[in-house]
Amino acid sequence: MYDVDHPAYGKLKEIGEEITTRVKPDALVVFSAHWQAEREGQIEIDSAETTDLIYDFYGFPKKYYTETFPHKGSEEIASKIMEALRNADIDTKPVQRGLDHGVWASFKIAFDPTQNPLKVPIVQASLFMSEDPHQHYRLGKAISNLRSQNIQIIVSGMAVHNLRDMRTLSGSLGPLSYATAFDEALKLAVESPPEARERMMTDLLKRPDARQAHPTFEHLLPIFVGAGAAGRDLGMRLWTLQEGGLSWAQYRFGAVAA
Repeated sequence: MYDVDHPAYGKLKEIGEEITTRVKPDALVVFSAHWQAEREGQIEIDSAETTDLIYDFYGFPKKYYTETFPHKGSEEIASKIMEALRNADIDTKPVQRGLDHGVWASFKIAFDPTQNPLKVPIVQASLFMSEDPHQHYRLGKAISNLRSQNIQIIVSGMAVHNLRDMRTLSGSLGPLSYATAFDEALKLAVESPPEARERMMTDLLKRPDARQAHPTFEHLLPIFVGAGAAGRDLGMRLWTLQEGGLSWAQYRFGAVAA
């Protein structure tokens, strides 16, 4: 968030500007790796109009815990999400929670309040508490019709996320072999034809290196929501960077109008 020279910083700014100047949504619905529902089979939706930021990380300098990001929620949009999920027989629960750092840390860059302010509501919804990829793909399918209502669906995770190995690299950020291999396998699966995409993506979790790339799968599951919501739209990797046990890959489903 403070490393303005990191390549991911500039890429997030590009995406944010594309959303505000070309996509121009009426609202954003976001799923983050840092919110899994507390009850099996249920999705929680933040229905509050006004929410705080959640500083759900530990051991960082004090300045991280004073960060701000101006935003607003929407009870109306939350109701639309819950209706779509209930129509798909998915249990829902409205809560008042706030934005976790899986949302606000990247949004603060993408939607810089002074350079590219976001003027539409943000409604965050949880993942399931499970690691079931099919369940999360189905979640995406259930909310797909929100896109036709000019509601942008954003998913926030990591293509490769092994912080344990990052901490043992002693400053070296060359990609580990599994990071490169899994990152490329994810690209192949996400960019596959829509009729094969769910199968190819779920097969990723069976790879021998899956638990190296993701010791737990919560950072991978958001892209299953995005892929499910995409319907027949093709997935495309916009950019990637592999560093140690991480990959910063960014994806889009569907084309952006000229």
